[in-house]
Amino acid sequence: MNDGTAYAPIEAAHEASEPMGSASKPVGEQVRELRKSRGLTLTDMAKATGRSVGNLSELERGVRPFTLDTLGRIAHTLDVSISWFFSASTAKDDDDGDIVTRKANRRQINLSRAGVREELLSPNLNSSLEMVLTTFRPGACTGPEGRKRKGDEGGMILSGTFELRTEERTVLLKAGDSFQLTGNGTHWCCNPGSTDTVIVWSFCMAKF
Repeated sequence: MNDGTAYAPIEAAHEASEPMGSASKPVGEQVRELRKSRGLTLTDMAKATGRSVGNLSELERGVRPFTLDTLGRIAHTLDVSISWFFSASTAKDDDDGDIVTRKANRRQINLSRAGVREELLSPNLNSSLEMVLTTFRPGACTGPEGRKRKGDEGGMILSGTFELRTEERTVLLKAGDSFQLTGNGTHWCCNPGSTDTVIVWSFCMAKF
């Protein structure tokens, strides 16, 4: 999908103790409710995010799929982290949950129509390090603006192929390859293959 879909990790948790979004509600509905609770109109949101009123309305109504880049801009405007939208797991509590995240307990943002799923691997948002598991469907790419980093980050490809482009070069990574990027600059990501690409990302200073 080359219409601006896919990966773009965003700002860190605004407040680590902030409650997560409702697991039972679509992201668009969560955005609409949060926007109204902040007393913001679609026009206010459009000015702050650089998106049109019509585009935002379609996102809230579920007509148009979210990308993580767009969701990040909206989260910043609404004064929450993108992690706010991670759906809570229905699995039972884990006594080791302060240091361990069981697979069944992962919070996730499943933007299936955008070709990407993000799963939070970190057990909490109190650390300066966050880990996220990202799955790209074939063809899923970041938009033309790319992603401006605000902290060091890196990752390892668990499966599939991954095209990473920086301002200086373009590299193709395969399963087992890893990368690290400094806190300054812009990069673009894409899954050019015919199968899902799965990546473990790590973000310093909780920049997700």
